[in-house]
Amino acid sequence: MAKTFGVGIMGAGNISAAYLRLAPLFKGLEVRAVADIIPEAAQKRAEEFGVAAQTPDELLKNSELDVIVNLTIPATHYSVSTDIISAGKHAYSEKPFVLTLEEGTALKKAAAERNLKVGSAPDTFLGGAHQQARQIIDSGQLGKIMSGTTHVMSRGMEHWHPNPDFFFQVGAGPILDIGPYYVTELIHLLGPVKRLSAFTNMARTEREVTAEGPQKGTFVKVGTPTTIHGVLEFVSGAIITIGASWDVAAHGHHNIELYGTDGSIFVPDPNFFGGDLVTTDVAGTRTTETPWDHPFGVNNQDLDKPTPRANYRTAGLADMMASIDGGYTARCGLDVALHAVDVMTSLLKAGESGQVLTLSTTCERPMALTPEDALALLKQ
Repeated sequence: MAKTFGVGIMGAGNISAAYLRLAPLFKGLEVRAVADIIPEAAQKRAEEFGVAAQTPDELLKNSELDVIVNLTIPATHYSVSTDIISAGKHAYSEKPFVLTLEEGTALKKAAAERNLKVGSAPDTFLGGAHQQARQIIDSGQLGKIMSGTTHVMSRGMEHWHPNPDFFFQVGAGPILDIGPYYVTELIHLLGPVKRLSAFTNMARTEREVTAEGPQKGTFVKVGTPTTIHGVLEFVSGAIITIGASWDVAAHGHHNIELYGTDGSIFVPDPNFFGGDLVTTDVAGTRTTETPWDHPFGVNNQDLDKPTPRANYRTAGLADMMASIDGGYTARCGLDVALHAVDVMTSLLKAGESGQVLTLSTTCERPMALTPEDALALLKQ
């Protein structure tokens, strides 16, 4: 009989509801407790989903837990994941799992010494649309991917988030907050990055909070670049332009466009599991691809709304835990996450220095997740 892993949730904020709601879809996962530094927050989530409420220390000492999901704020991801590893449990973190290469290297060493797994979101690249894009690229239909663009740009978080301060501080900004989805998707589709360059700036040194809430009308000081334009050279030879900004009122760029010697592909937003996938032939004739039959492309959220979505967050955790007995490398494993952090922090460093930087890490391209692989992770 397959093992069931006890799961604990560290951090009872907004994202915890998604993990608590979606974890029951997957084999071998049983969420047993949730903790938060604010006891009332943990208690509220616990009652909502029928699990135990604990203090962070109690969660770390809970012998019924095999893995703890770290949903704390990014600035504490490293210290909390280190505590999880020290407690003898596997760790799976929201993105970014660390904020520096040094933290990631230290966490990798600590986990290896204890023979424990560390994994990290995003797992959205496991979605049906993104895996179909991977299949099309790997089939050779587009020839060799030689260049492309990726853009994630908006007005910024202060227009909708009631407490946007941390988004504009060191350790956040558009490249570390939203960039993980895009950088990880590129690594999934093209493999590791070899070197890069970038320019960065910020439109304003203060941002007015216009979202409804107690901070409305106040100003947030900006401590990190809010516009980053970079160029990534991949080991494969592909050259990709990346633009990430919270200083853009509107733009016309597609999320990700990849250009091959025999055609192009327009990949949907990697912040989500699904979306429309468009390819072209060498003459530029566009085709909207019929979605393939992939379990993680099936809409399961907002089914009563005009734009239902596929949402399978926790897939990365399920895959990591299945990899323990399965004898394969987890798709959302530490090496991929560490390389993504290296790319993102190097973009910021290159923006400061104006230099072309060679990446000090690399990783294997994550394995594709076929429809059969995805089905094997789900409860039947």
